[in-house]
Amino acid sequence: MFTNNSQQLAENKLLLLHIFDRIEFPMSNPQITQFVLENDIMNYFMLQQFLGELKDSKFIIEKQKDNEHIFIITEKGKSALSYFVNRIPKSQIDRIDQLLNVQKEKFIKNTQVKADYIKIKDDEYLVKLGVIEKDMPIINLKLSVANNKHAKQICEKWRESAPSLYGQIINLLIE
Repeated sequence: MFTNNSQQLAENKLLLLHIFDRIEFPMSNPQITQFVLENDIMNYFMLQQFLGELKDSKFIIEKQKDNEHIFIITEKGKSALSYFVNRIPKSQIDRIDQLLNVQKEKFIKNTQVKADYIKIKDDEYLVKLGVIEKDMPIINLKLSVANNKHAKQICEKWRESAPSLYGQIINLLIE
């Protein structure tokens, strides 16, 4: 996990580019951090340093979207990755690809299904629900509820069942 030489430094940066390229959608800092740390790819401080260096080199860009920062691989990053991919050991690429395949659905669900709430006043909470498909919102729903408990329940249920709930809403509206 600790890097001893410049070859390992380069491999780790290329691994990050590979992750961003393979996941095929923007990842937030918490998502990439969780993925890297849970799978012992590198330590937190190295990850944050490498993310900064990849941004400075314009291999990835960081954008703000829906109150979070997301990372996107650039064409320059894809080009560098394709040119130097052979410097990453095949065993590491295979491991990362296998881990990404397992985690991809979870990442997609977290980036495409939105559920949040805010307190308006003592007895009123605003629940915001949404589903995004191919960077396009297909449903945005705002509900006013009486208490924190209901707001949490609605958000939890939406996160678990957004596609089927969306279908039910559409069916109700077109019947």
